[in-house]
Amino acid sequence: MNFKRLKFSLTIVVVLSLLFVGFMGCSQKPKTDEINFGYVQWPGVTVKTHLVKTLADYLGYNTTMTAATQQVILKSMETGDIDVFVGVWLPSMKENLKPYRDSGSVKLVKPNLKDCLYMTAVNKEAWEAGVKTFEDLKKYEDKFDKKIFGIEPGNDGNKIVKNRIIPEYNLKGWELVPSSTGGMLTSAKSRLQKDKWVAFNAWKPHYMNVMFDIKYLKDPKKVWPDGGKSTVYSTIKKGYSKEDPNFHQFLKNFELKIETQNKLIYEYKRGGEDKKGRKPEVVVEEWISNNLDTVETWMKGVKAIDGRKAIDVIKEKVKK
Repeated sequence: MNFKRLKFSLTIVVVLSLLFVGFMGCSQKPKTDEINFGYVQWPGVTVKTHLVKTLADYLGYNTTMTAATQQVILKSMETGDIDVFVGVWLPSMKENLKPYRDSGSVKLVKPNLKDCLYMTAVNKEAWEAGVKTFEDLKKYEDKFDKKIFGIEPGNDGNKIVKNRIIPEYNLKGWELVPSSTGGMLTSAKSRLQKDKWVAFNAWKPHYMNVMFDIKYLKDPKKVWPDGGKSTVYSTIKKGYSKEDPNFHQFLKNFELKIETQNKLIYEYKRGGEDKKGRKPEVVVEEWISNNLDTVETWMKGVKAIDGRKAIDVIKEKVKK
């Protein structure tokens, strides 16, 4: 037996083993304990971002939240100023996302919400009178004052209506009126209180579906991408999976059910004794404490900043 060769081989094995162990340990250890979450001030994205932020806080991260339009958030992810955004609606945001996705500066992690819908809707009275498709809007244009209300300027849904729905359905003279989500819903409420019909860009899940009796229009020409069916994705800036593989693992685990999202949105905007809503951080803290089984599935393979198991640390925080 050649002992020198054996000794050399054993040395190689030991060195490689140590390197492997070291690599595996480093692969899960974040290079930073700071996370900046971007969010658009839509109720669903707002309360969901507060949920992931609160969980990150429990794990010992130093977190911030930055509110902006989707265009600003995506640009800020490209520059590295925003790390995580859990509100990318596809395919409606496909156009705005495309340059960042093509360059690799924004990465999709996985869907965190499935079976959503984003499409123009009308009030029930309009629907029952015959306005069931985009083609029907023209017949009753005086009832709508030739207006479709949308959300913030630059939103893809606004662009679809303005650049495709209006011309392709020959809605000459119609205009898309941009606003904030709250402003759009205020306009809808005002028109309905005056017994006027209203058309606006609506989506599920959202408390607007409880607030108003609305019907989503059909699109016989199939202009709206995927018929309005949407999936919401968690996204990260370029390099974040290596910068913080630990929280990236959480994002790979994180997914909400529609029913859960509906409840969170409702409590945030319509909860409380006065039905005027509750602070999002209070809503999500309460939800976490009552749904630790679900939280535990999100924390598989995840650790707190101090190295302990994530779910153990979260349970300690909840008890306090």
